[in-house]
Amino acid sequence: MRLQLFQIDAFAERLFEGNPAAVVPLTAWLKDDVLQAIALENNLSETAFFVPEGGGYRLRWFTPEAEVDLCGHATLAGAHVLFEHLDHPGDEIRFQSNSGELRVSRSKEGLTLDFPAIFPKPMDMLPEIVDGLGAEPVALLGAPDYVVVFETESQIRALQPDFSALKKLDRRGVLATAPGDEVDFVSRCFFPKLQVDEDPVTGSAHCKLVPYWAQRLGRTRMLARQLSQRGGTLRCVLDGRRVHLTGRAVDYLKGTIELPSSGYESSHK
Repeated sequence: MRLQLFQIDAFAERLFEGNPAAVVPLTAWLKDDVLQAIALENNLSETAFFVPEGGGYRLRWFTPEAEVDLCGHATLAGAHVLFEHLDHPGDEIRFQSNSGELRVSRSKEGLTLDFPAIFPKPMDMLPEIVDGLGAEPVALLGAPDYVVVFETESQIRALQPDFSALKKLDRRGVLATAPGDEVDFVSRCFFPKLQVDEDPVTGSAHCKLVPYWAQRLGRTRMLARQLSQRGGTLRCVLDGRRVHLTGRAVDYLKGTIELPSSGYESSHK
């Protein structure tokens, strides 16, 4: 059994920027443990798998450790593969996922993700957050991840987290954010629970960050920069209960996965 494999730099203007994601198109689902093994073998923060369904596709994402319910950069990478390599017609793709329907549209500005907005709630500061980050934020908010707010971009750049400490927290990850010097806001995102100590560019994190900054800045259109070593830029819009994230994607690798001919197929439809 041969499977196509693409590695795409998402939210990137050029090669070796943004967040690399693997994309594996399928005609039918493989067993979950096979999907997980492929993701572990790829050893990227995310591997996206999709299967045709109705007029669109069913989309799933796996880290090297586990399946996740939402991933922005691998969705962008999957849409790029469909548009650029698999001849998807038109300028919009509809994905069905564990987070509901997700849409990706194509324009001269790039690819735009239409994702659910998640509104984090203020909460009392936790000493384990301060200890894990080695710095004290000015605010803490709760969502599926912790959102920690600092005063300056330089504080975000200077963070040196204790990942073993962050891994013990009761939520998936920690999103550190502050006003940007040349953009509206900046961030860094840490997910040691998922074997991703620092994610290069995180679309799903901006489902929480964009609503926070829209309320704080009093506007719905913003430019964001994630300050990982690779870095990435996102053009962000809050549209009611939806977040629109626009970025570009660049090809890095095209190859073939070789699997034995039988025993890997799933009965899942």
